[in-house]
Amino acid sequence: MIVWIAAANLLIFLILLLSDQVEAAALIAGIIPARFGDPSLFDGVNAVPVWLTPLSATLIHAGWAHIGFNMFMLLFCGLQVEHVFNRWLTLLLYVMGAFAAAFAQWAADPGSTASYVGASGAISALIANYALLYSRQEMRRVGPFSANIVRMLWLAAAWIGVQMLLALAVSTQPGGIGSIGVAAHIGGFLAGLLLTRPLLHWRFRARPGA
Repeated sequence: MIVWIAAANLLIFLILLLSDQVEAAALIAGIIPARFGDPSLFDGVNAVPVWLTPLSATLIHAGWAHIGFNMFMLLFCGLQVEHVFNRWLTLLLYVMGAFAAAFAQWAADPGSTASYVGASGAISALIANYALLYSRQEMRRVGPFSANIVRMLWLAAAWIGVQMLLALAVSTQPGGIGSIGVAAHIGGFLAGLLLTRPLLHWRFRARPGA
């Protein structure tokens, strides 16, 4: 499944790049937070329905560096995650990460008309899942919090810290934070953390007669 997702991303990127339609695709299929509050914002424009943009945005990348880094992380973490889960649960995690990322980006700035594209929000969910599944550092219970909860909190804090540093770095660059969905990265990662245990239970649940 992860290989198919990566192939679809690369194929669509090449089509958009060669036809010089990347910017147009970002406008009609990217995540634009203001559209969630006002779905009629693009009336008269042949845009993707707003409820589908969390998925359509994952298929659009701004350039070679953008898609190169995203696909590297997708394959590196995603294939390991798929090794534990089956292909369909991995796809479910990816899709849920995409929607969580879109929600977080909207919550961060509901009135923004900037277009956010790329699969990094959905991939962030896979990165979180990978970090939980393959972490080797021992954790101890802290008060009422189990070792697993402590691990999740540490990972969340570390990821948010990295994203805040990224936000600080890009705020001095042309386009500013509007060009990078920092909130989407955080939303996707948190979704991945929260979904890991339920998906593990679903994947390895006892079946009647087994």
